[in-house]
Amino acid sequence: MEIEAEKKRAALQAVALIEDGMLVGLGTGSTAEYAIREIASKVATGLRMTGVATSRRTRALAERLSIPLLEMDDVPRLDLCIDGADEVDLELRAIKGGGGAMLREKIVASASDRMIVIADSSKLVAALGRFPLPVEVLPFARASARRQLDEICPQVEQRRTQSGEPFLTDQEAYIFDLPLEEIEDPPTLARQLESIPGLIGHGLFLNQVGTAIIGQRGATKIIDRIEPGARK
Repeated sequence: MEIEAEKKRAALQAVALIEDGMLVGLGTGSTAEYAIREIASKVATGLRMTGVATSRRTRALAERLSIPLLEMDDVPRLDLCIDGADEVDLELRAIKGGGGAMLREKIVASASDRMIVIADSSKLVAALGRFPLPVEVLPFARASARRQLDEICPQVEQRRTQSGEPFLTDQEAYIFDLPLEEIEDPPTLARQLESIPGLIGHGLFLNQVGTAIIGQRGATKIIDRIEPGARK
């Protein structure tokens, strides 16, 4: 119960930053859903904003709650993106993709002037890697990509549904999860993954997150990215 309260606390604080006229990326996952429901409540009482969904699941929820939406194709830039994370460290590097939407989430985040990660206190970590790192692979490249992923993490597993079928993303691609325990050098790992033909996305978000709002017992912790040369 306290974890859910922390998620909601972080979500409400992030939504309070939305101003009239903003274009806002709507994240995917249980924490992002708290934000989406709060946005819907504000829209119902007069907030003028437009959302861009990061997944079919998010789009369905936003439509059901009467949040105005645009397609990514129709939006050159977004003012803000609010999304959850499976892990985030103090340098604002994150792992995302537990819900399988990390490719679209990264596209929306990269097109946003500011990305805010919202999370409960269990998601703030000293080092990334405790949560298995998801990577997205084209079906045509499944076998060849798997062999190369095995060299990085021999325990790699293809994600499956509860019925045992391969999990498919919104792009009709597969997900492999890499249980790495601890990622010592996230940028180098990202480059390794990006060099694998047929791998179309991974869950490392290394420079997209501008702010993390972490729900804590009765409060929130805010971590802001400080750009080189900026005043602290």
